[in-house]
Amino acid sequence: MNCSLPNRALITGGSGFFGGLLKRRLLERSVPCVNIDLVKDDDVHPLLTTAQGDICDAALIKSIFAAHRFDAIFHCAALLAHDVKDKKRLWASNVHGAEFIAGAAAAHHVRKVVYISTNCLWGRGFNRPVTEDDPPAPVELYGRSKWEGEKIFQRHAADFQSVILRCPTIIDVGRMGLLAILFQFIEEGRRVWVVGPGDNRYQFIYAGDLIDACLAAAAYAGSATFNVGSDDVKSLREVYDSVIAKARTGARTASLPKQPTLFLMRVMHALKLSPLGPYHYKMIAEDFSFDTTRVKAELNWKPTLTNEQMLDRAYRYYRQHGAALALRDDVSAHRKPADMGIIRLLKWIS
Repeated sequence: MNCSLPNRALITGGSGFFGGLLKRRLLERSVPCVNIDLVKDDDVHPLLTTAQGDICDAALIKSIFAAHRFDAIFHCAALLAHDVKDKKRLWASNVHGAEFIAGAAAAHHVRKVVYISTNCLWGRGFNRPVTEDDPPAPVELYGRSKWEGEKIFQRHAADFQSVILRCPTIIDVGRMGLLAILFQFIEEGRRVWVVGPGDNRYQFIYAGDLIDACLAAAAYAGSATFNVGSDDVKSLREVYDSVIAKARTGARTASLPKQPTLFLMRVMHALKLSPLGPYHYKMIAEDFSFDTTRVKAELNWKPTLTNEQMLDRAYRYYRQHGAALALRDDVSAHRKPADMGIIRLLKWIS
């Protein structure tokens, strides 16, 4: 995808899984970048400046904008519900952090802000693809915080252009988090569980495709909200079966009864014994996909990988590098395996 690039970009969360990939793509294309992240940045590049710190640190934000002039900000930073026990901290980072970034963008006349939002704006599946015009209805803290973030940037319509990209789960090589649990089951040849028949269709997005959407959004003339996601979304069982067939580990899919499983998931989450929260119930047991007609028409964007292709790439990377990645605890939530919690018991009987 060819589009004009920013002269200098600020990336929040550029040490994380997706922010890091976006940052490296920009650097490869000779765009000077500044990264602000709570986590140490492993990358070194002559065009890269990294500030390790909190986006809610007013003095740090002030110093960054005093030293650099940006024409684009990619706001990728966010704390995840399954990685943070302090709910006030999550809200402060995701909501007040967005306020700090929006305020700085307005004060320093930044032309464009691209905000990475989420499908967690909805707490239930639909019987059709979700459009940009469907009103958000989040049911958990992370989704509510991202919805607040969207509204913050929309309130600054007179100060700068903003493009909001609503995306489902981002997949690429190096993605760990809860995916590492799935990959461990496959690698060890265990049963990979679906809820009910596993015929629900849940959309992912390939990180490379999301990067393309970010660059197109930065070049877009105006403000907008776009859904992004994969095409040709197959059932979760079909996706797992495809990855398992290529893995050749002896793993196989198996079904858990839907209603008892969802009940137990809710109980285990309430007791803080499981990393799976309300958002994951939707992914595991319901249909959810975005209608991507608008982004394809207005940004001339289209996805390149299907769910099974991107998940297979991520699994193969896990097999080669998972042991080393599991030893790291100084990285973002999506770059290290999630704690299994009570799921370890399910693994033992699989």
